[in-house]
Amino acid sequence: MIPALLTTLLWSCSSVCAARSAKLVGGITANLLRMLIAAVLLGVWAHTFGHGLNSAAHWWFFASGLVGFGFGDVAMFASLQRIGPRLTMLLTHCIAAPLATVTEWLWLDSKLGLPQILCAVLILIGVALALAPDRGSEIPRRTFWIGVLFGIFSAMGQGFGSVLSRKANFVAEAAGQSVDGGTAAYERILAGIIISFLFFLFLRKREEKPAPGIWPLAWGWIIANALAGPSVGVAVYQWGVATTHTGILMPVVATVPVVTQLLVWWMDGQRPTARTLLGGAVAVAGVIALKSVTA
Repeated sequence: MIPALLTTLLWSCSSVCAARSAKLVGGITANLLRMLIAAVLLGVWAHTFGHGLNSAAHWWFFASGLVGFGFGDVAMFASLQRIGPRLTMLLTHCIAAPLATVTEWLWLDSKLGLPQILCAVLILIGVALALAPDRGSEIPRRTFWIGVLFGIFSAMGQGFGSVLSRKANFVAEAAGQSVDGGTAAYERILAGIIISFLFFLFLRKREEKPAPGIWPLAWGWIIANALAGPSVGVAVYQWGVATTHTGILMPVVATVPVVTQLLVWWMDGQRPTARTLLGGAVAVAGVIALKSVTA
């Protein structure tokens, strides 16, 4: 549970930093730069203290990064552009967790007990309550359904990517290796950079150029995002994947959007709605219960 809780906090901070850096220099540029910075930091760790690119499960981690970091993030970006962050996060997190749980059960024969399943469902109910979009959306029908489809692809990327990482750790253990989270994150992010760079080349001309003198401020948010998200944050998440069933890990991490809204409230004074606070309370209760039944 500790990796899940740390990941939730780090990714929530990363979300705030990502939003601010994207607003300053554009989402495509900010995303690629944070990935490159994270790759350098993780590479230093992996080639100094870890296995570098020589782990027995290298290609499994690479596949996980291709599916999760690469196609999953691209689909999430496409969904965000069409249906907004609340519905995108709702689809991504509330579909990814059960999808990963079922996949891990069928493929890796790793099952959860009934109390753990009920607690995970309670967390996802809380997240759904907190993130459910308000009525009166003006999104055109075609745009809405395309956005929903990309949101489902985003969930598939996150869910399948996590299970592939679990498989990678099993392969490494069978070869007598214990791959640390930093090395796993490094091997995954290399695949993610390939997809992100292609995405950047394709869409960079659609973004407005940053205003003069904005880069010194933007770099601070980009570096903070790289640390909290794809480097330290993902390394901690990979630690969790190596030691925890995805059906336990992912519902806890699904509370990231809720925690992010609380951080924005603390930093900017943007008070969340009563429904968001109630959903957050339900999700937290589910996390506490899940911790008690897995202790």
